[in-house]
Amino acid sequence: MSVGAARVCFVDELVERVDCQDRVLGVVTRAQAVREGWLHRIASTVCRDERGRILVHRRSEQLSRFPGLYEVMVGGAVGVGESYEQAAGRELAEELGIRDLPRLLFTFINRSGLSPHWLGVHEAVVPDAVTRDPQEVAWCGWLTESELHSALLEWRFTPDSHEAFSRYLVFRASRS
Repeated sequence: MSVGAARVCFVDELVERVDCQDRVLGVVTRAQAVREGWLHRIASTVCRDERGRILVHRRSEQLSRFPGLYEVMVGGAVGVGESYEQAAGRELAEELGIRDLPRLLFTFINRSGLSPHWLGVHEAVVPDAVTRDPQEVAWCGWLTESELHSALLEWRFTPDSHEAFSRYLVFRASRS
């Protein structure tokens, strides 16, 4: 399976279809949003430890979207009535056992995944030890920014990891 391809057979969760200003248009299934190319919301979190390293993980082989590929962020769909922050916190708890409400840094329309979507990029400082859900996360490890730059060139990452991480670094640099 190519990096851009994925099996689209996931549970039909409800999401809010939104417009190009991120205003809610209605409620649809995520499968509909992906199939029709409708904008919807995804929340993701860059996890750092106290030393500044970034948590990278490999998706489980049994996932319907991008099985076995690496990711720089932990995330998933924003449910109906959820904020980006609430969804990001829920995903951290589900995938890594971390109970934290990450800080929203920025949003942008991401066109590099299965379908276009608003991506809310968050950041959280988390403990070194995480409790990964093996149904979702096959492996995780901490990388320095330099190691991560090398990994992005050598490992197979999800399509949105590259753009989202580049934007994250630009955002961080603008705040320094």
